[in-house]
Amino acid sequence: MAALPDVIIRRNELFEELMQREKADLLAKEHSPINVAINLGLDRDGMPRPLMPVAAKAWESTPGSFLKHVDRDVSTDVVIAKVDGKELWDLDRPLEYGCEVSYLPFTSSEGRNVFWHSSAHVLGEAAECQYGCLLSHGPPVDQGFFYDMALAEGQVVTQSDWSPLESKASKFFKEKQPFERLHVSIPDLKKMFGYSKYKMYYIENLLPPEGSTVYRCGTLVDLCLGPHIQNTGKIKAFKIMKNSSCYFRGDKDDDSLQRIYGVAFPDKKQLSEHQKFLEEAAKRDHRKIGVEQELFFFDELSPGSVFLLPHGTVIFNALQKLLRSEYQKRGYQEVQSPNMYDVELWKKSGHWQHYQDDMFGLEVEKRKWALKPMNCPGHCVMFGHRERSYRELPLRMADFGVLHRNEASGALNGLTRVRKFQQDDTHIFCTQEQITQEIEGLFDFLKCIYGLFGFPFKLKLSTRPEKYLGDIETWNIAEAKLEDALNSFKSAGGGEWEKNEGDGAFYGPKIDITISDALRREYQCATIQLDFQLPQNFELEYMTSEASSKTKANGEAEAKADAPASSGPKKPGPGRARPVMVHRAIIGSFERFMAILTEHFAGKWPFWLSPRQVLVIPVMPAVNDYVEEVQKLFQAHKMHTDIDISGNTMQKKIRTGQLQQYNFIFVVGAQEKESRSVNIRNRDDQNTQSKGDLIPLDEALSKLKALKKERRILNTI
Repeated sequence: MAALPDVIIRRNELFEELMQREKADLLAKEHSPINVAINLGLDRDGMPRPLMPVAAKAWESTPGSFLKHVDRDVSTDVVIAKVDGKELWDLDRPLEYGCEVSYLPFTSSEGRNVFWHSSAHVLGEAAECQYGCLLSHGPPVDQGFFYDMALAEGQVVTQSDWSPLESKASKFFKEKQPFERLHVSIPDLKKMFGYSKYKMYYIENLLPPEGSTVYRCGTLVDLCLGPHIQNTGKIKAFKIMKNSSCYFRGDKDDDSLQRIYGVAFPDKKQLSEHQKFLEEAAKRDHRKIGVEQELFFFDELSPGSVFLLPHGTVIFNALQKLLRSEYQKRGYQEVQSPNMYDVELWKKSGHWQHYQDDMFGLEVEKRKWALKPMNCPGHCVMFGHRERSYRELPLRMADFGVLHRNEASGALNGLTRVRKFQQDDTHIFCTQEQITQEIEGLFDFLKCIYGLFGFPFKLKLSTRPEKYLGDIETWNIAEAKLEDALNSFKSAGGGEWEKNEGDGAFYGPKIDITISDALRREYQCATIQLDFQLPQNFELEYMTSEASSKTKANGEAEAKADAPASSGPKKPGPGRARPVMVHRAIIGSFERFMAILTEHFAGKWPFWLSPRQVLVIPVMPAVNDYVEEVQKLFQAHKMHTDIDISGNTMQKKIRTGQLQQYNFIFVVGAQEKESRSVNIRNRDDQNTQSKGDLIPLDEALSKLKALKKERRILNTI
């Protein structure tokens, strides 16, 4: 192993010096008794285990030290601790106050992220030892982790480097290097990482004035918020998956870096299973299927903006038609709003202050404008453009308008991360009393839509964060109403829900909805967010039921309330109230949802969504007229029906149709023409592939019309 550069050695020496100082400070603190209880979650029967009180002292007892009280079959799977259901906590980090401690295994999403984040640090340690490189950052991602690094001029990572890196990582695992946490001030961080312009960027631009934490494992000392696993010995299987180049901060005008992707597991069997999963995922990749089925493409003339081809547009339109049909049943009103606004709108909504870098701006007639990245401010303008009455509420505005977000070029990824997109965006304006019924209605909407695609889903309530707008009483009422709706949904058989304390938006609590696809990958498409802030920013109000019985005194009070305020939005006068705004999406971005569906169905579309529903093939040219007649009949009933009367053999035509994933292939000859029938091969029924079912033409038409109308997921007639 090559000797570490002097700057790395000095960095590590400073860490050790500061660590010894912190240990001395820790010993000097008062180690007073604190009340700690262990929450071990559910038992094997799915019942909550009772809380287990344990003896503990502040600044001394650690979550890891309590594992001796826990059954070994539970403790061996523990990756990280969680304090009071809110904060992830290193197993070897002393507790500071009385609390409830729970434990997360690798199988939990949070536990897996911690495990992969720690594995990224090991990869960073191996890379520093191998290249003497400057590390940028190494986060966990959906299928593992990566680390970005700057190598010496002209040097790049190649596949031949993978094995030496894996060998170094394997050595570190055997050493059981502990992950050691240290809080460091900004001045000391600059001393520690002054050699790296990448770490200095994070220190100078992203960290709070009081500094941040640094973690050490082996020879690696890294700027990191953590938390991490106890030691590298927890990692039993580690594999580098690929490498590529990337840009620092995802900006093509910044430095070009090398990125190495990896994956790791607590046992080797899981790695083997993961590799099989990746093979299946590669077959289902929407970018691959999108090309094969001529659904869409991208072009550098407009990066991040999809060109939807006719077959892709068929799927898009079918999804939109589905949602429109549900809107009509559920009392939604579809609207259209401008694509471009004066930036004064975004300043009023508060988005300009926090979001302008992610917006596309332009100047027209000496005024600054921006393409809309979301619909909510425009819908506030629509609500407020005239007087509103309580009788109009709830008012449900639906908008399929085009949105633009200035995503970094390095972050663009097929249909899942784009710059131009459309959403099933809806904003509901309602009274506080109507919140519960509206949320319950949205849960029913979720079941309806996700059920059509076979997506199970999970619900998570995120509550008031530390920094929030509005008064606590309003927040408490809103959270209670969301909990009531969630509990009603659970009682009706909708399943369990989780509470994510302190993770709500600053303007209101929210419910995040996660779906699982055929490969059990999880995606968040839907969201339900309560918003008290935008109605206040836009001074939205409606006349209450008391408005018609105002007294003269009320009228005078209202006039006074309507007078210009010294600062901030005016309060509604007597007989008026502020609506609550509910942001909601079910499928989210159409583009991203199409990517999820493509991979979920592996390109085998349900009949009602399919751009290739029927292919009609003749046995001989003499029946071509009947082939064309069948095509016209099914097209007249709005089915996507193609024919193949080329010079290819019948078997080749059938094989081509099978590869193109037509739902049904009709093979017709003299017998079918004479009896006015079709011989049907069903894509998903192997028994029909060698010789299909002979069905009268009218019956086939009737059955396929029903299959389409009922939006069935199974391809059966």
